[in-house]
Amino acid sequence: MDPARPRATAIALAGERIVAVGGAEVAALAGPGTRLHDCGGGTVLPGFVESHLHLGLGGAQLGHLQVGGLPDASALAQAFRAFAAAHPARPLLMAQGADYGLLGPGLPRAALDEILPDRPIAMTAADLHTVWANTAALAAAGLLHGAATPPGHEVVMGEDGLATGELREFEAFAPIIALGGESRLNLGIATGEEPASVTDEDRAQDRRAFAAGLAHAARHGITSMVMMDGNRYTLDLLAGLRAAGGLTARVKVPFHFKPHMELEALEQASAMARDFADDWLSAGFVKLFMDGVVDSRTAAMLQDYPDAPGHRGALLFAPARFAAIATEADRRGLQVAVHAIGDRAVRVTLDGYAAARAANGPRDARHRIEHIEVIDRADIHRLADLGVTASLQPVHAPGAMDFGLDGTLEVLGPERLPRAYLCRDLCEAGAPVCFASDWPVADISVLRGIRAALTRPAYPGGSDQRLGLMETLHAYTAGGARAAHMDHLSGSLREGMAADVVVLSGDIEATPPDAIDRLHVTITIAGGRITHEAVRRA
Repeated sequence: MDPARPRATAIALAGERIVAVGGAEVAALAGPGTRLHDCGGGTVLPGFVESHLHLGLGGAQLGHLQVGGLPDASALAQAFRAFAAAHPARPLLMAQGADYGLLGPGLPRAALDEILPDRPIAMTAADLHTVWANTAALAAAGLLHGAATPPGHEVVMGEDGLATGELREFEAFAPIIALGGESRLNLGIATGEEPASVTDEDRAQDRRAFAAGLAHAARHGITSMVMMDGNRYTLDLLAGLRAAGGLTARVKVPFHFKPHMELEALEQASAMARDFADDWLSAGFVKLFMDGVVDSRTAAMLQDYPDAPGHRGALLFAPARFAAIATEADRRGLQVAVHAIGDRAVRVTLDGYAAARAANGPRDARHRIEHIEVIDRADIHRLADLGVTASLQPVHAPGAMDFGLDGTLEVLGPERLPRAYLCRDLCEAGAPVCFASDWPVADISVLRGIRAALTRPAYPGGSDQRLGLMETLHAYTAGGARAAHMDHLSGSLREGMAADVVVLSGDIEATPPDAIDRLHVTITIAGGRITHEAVRRA
């Protein structure tokens, strides 16, 4: 990923830095204490940059029931009952990765009651924006008779006056998460606030979740990551891991600005940026949600959903209010990252960034839009014009990896398909692009993500949105580093840069696109330290 030297055959690392890149002459630098590693024809790349993930949530969810790919409610019942037998003392049995149609038609609460009526159980949609719970869980969480929630968050109620079991968005299902003892990790995405009280046992439990997430990321070659949920508590947990030698990747954490907050709350973001600003643990950016997701029809669209006349989803921030927030954050020198999936949400976000630039003048802000699953073609060029990064997830495109084609494309309708999940069009328009998984929404595997980017289908009426291998690798390395303001440090293999390296088991250029995920990461090195090794030393 170095334009001046796109290829080399040897690299030398010393301490936390790269000291040489080249060929046979690099071997002359080896001393008696040097470890030599022959990669055996494998590929050496800059360490992968995971540009959008939820580290603590993902680490905690590694211990939950995984139901992605289950074919029907019968298979779900079998999996839940086996999980319950294996965990008799858990106060909540939580499943992850559920398809929106997994329970079939009817009352979600009743379908889950048939599986396990006497213990609280719940399952989270693959996109993390909807939870379904049984009666026992709803009652234990105080949601069975409904609850007041902020706009855009909903405890869905039935004709019988009781909750149906479907809980839309984070503040609606936060009481369910709390049953499992993981509410502190959820605060960084649900409310943006700090936990009211934390015991030593709580802190140790949460630190274990982050450690599990870091280890999982290292196995997939990730050396830098940008979290999309967070607060000061998150930074304190990671600082504790660092002090114990357990921070195995560079982590950037946002201040999560929620609709109930006033502009003065941005002082917390500025304080986090001042207090955490080194090569391993940093803040300096603000995350917001502008809308929801396509499958629950909470993504904000410019036109009605085809199966719901009059419904276009809702903005979580009014345009003028978001423009004021973006302007103030930009004035403070903070980066802004906005979850915007629908085309209306994308437009309002771009309008806010334009207002910030008009008020404060241009600067190298590198503001971002996360996801951009639908965009009006009139807005594509605006990302490049404003220098806004398109933070995209190739694994989210229906049919590319684990998310099916039919349901999502039907919800979008034929008019939107040519403007959905654009990668190539945004890249060719000159928008800076970075790729990510949004783990645990999707598999964190970068190699699976690369395959998805190279092999994803074109949709009816749409064009081929695949990128080439080098463009895709750039988006997972140098593009991600630039988007995170880390390109002075990581994202390319050059003398003086950080010793962040990933070694793959084979030649990725000689591997067919549909077989790239059969490769595996043999070594991950972050700052000169081996954080994962799948092979024995020579």
